[in-house]
Amino acid sequence: MKQKIKDNISESAADFKSIDYSDYFLTQKNVKIKLKAFGEKTASLNAFFLDYLKGYNIPSAYQKRNSKNQLYFINFTEIPFKVRILNNADLRTSKIFSIKPQSQLELPIFEFHYSDDKDSLITESHIVSFNLSSYDDIKFIIRLCSKINAIVKSFFDRRSVTLLELTCIFGKFDGKIFLVGEFSPESIKIIDTSKNEIVPDPFKIKTPAQMKKYADCLIKLTSGE
Repeated sequence: MKQKIKDNISESAADFKSIDYSDYFLTQKNVKIKLKAFGEKTASLNAFFLDYLKGYNIPSAYQKRNSKNQLYFINFTEIPFKVRILNNADLRTSKIFSIKPQSQLELPIFEFHYSDDKDSLITESHIVSFNLSSYDDIKFIIRLCSKINAIVKSFFDRRSVTLLELTCIFGKFDGKIFLVGEFSPESIKIIDTSKNEIVPDPFKIKTPAQMKKYADCLIKLTSGE
């Protein structure tokens, strides 16, 4: 999910940065598609989960929602890699280990990615060698990801929905690590386990109508309806 970030927005004595969420999404083949109100829905999902996770003592840089598609954060510096969490086998994993795609994994897999591209997979050695982060920070981030995954997975389990994948983005402020995203319809991959087929397959989304339906399902699940 592409975002516009504005640094050093002063409010009272603290420095904030705002993040504007855009009205477009990328398909599995990295095709950019415009979708009305997509940024607003992405902002809503991020605000919900970042606040929700604060209740479980997850350090979050999120402060407040400023407008429909804009959130305020403490003025963090983004850590230049993302953590993709797999609870079920993706295509790469299924091919390597000869298992069925979306097979449930005994333990989650944590992948480091240098960009939005799935071919940007990197290792801890890459991260340390290129001074992207320290080993101590990596260990802390993995501990956070394990806890975040358990909390979000449980949230969806209680609603008869299975969390297949989740992507986490982190930032640093004043030497501390904070969760800063990425709770968007592009990064949260869920399937309906109630057999009511209320949730579209997130891996088969190609059109604005399909993404709208998927995003609306996520908004409904997080709004208590």
